[in-house]
Amino acid sequence: MKLRIVAASLIMALSSSLSHANLADVGEPVPIYTEAELINLIENNQHLERVKADKCQLVEDIVARATRISLPSYEFLYGDMLAWGVCVPQDVELGLYYMENAAHQGLPAALEQLGRYYSRGTLVQQDKERAIPYLREAASMGNLSASIHLAELLLRDYGSPLDYEDAYRWLYNSVTADQRQHRRITVLRSGLEQRMPDNIIARAKRRDVFW
Repeated sequence: MKLRIVAASLIMALSSSLSHANLADVGEPVPIYTEAELINLIENNQHLERVKADKCQLVEDIVARATRISLPSYEFLYGDMLAWGVCVPQDVELGLYYMENAAHQGLPAALEQLGRYYSRGTLVQQDKERAIPYLREAASMGNLSASIHLAELLLRDYGSPLDYEDAYRWLYNSVTADQRQHRRITVLRSGLEQRMPDNIIARAKRRDVFW
């Protein structure tokens, strides 16, 4: 009887040691990203690198939040993972479906990226006119990359001259610490000014509130 107890204790101790060894190999559990954290990663184009850096441990949580709860930031993340085959089998069509869902829910980063994809022909057929509505919507929500890209397309005669005023307003009210980006905005504003009447330029610069 004592031999059985000793043997059982040894087996349990060995199992416990192996379990701890396996956990040590895997490392500490990775906490799921908060909405704010994920949006920040997306805006800095670091979301896919973060998923890879976390060794794909959060795939099930990401899929659940994208497919069951339909959180736009997670739909975008899952869509991008599918589109580029990061931690999941690549499925471009399904990836674009989830990115579109995120865009339809008003996620600026999703709108900007889809606009950029259509403008450059990334994953989809190039269609600069189709890119305009995505970029315009993202720009209206304060996405600076979309504002810059939209102005670039307008100055290349895509879209409508009716968009000049809004495009100029968004650039005029933009804020950036990036000097290269700042110079680019100045050049784009100057280009738009050459196509706009003075009264429209003045109206675009007008502020509705001052604090």
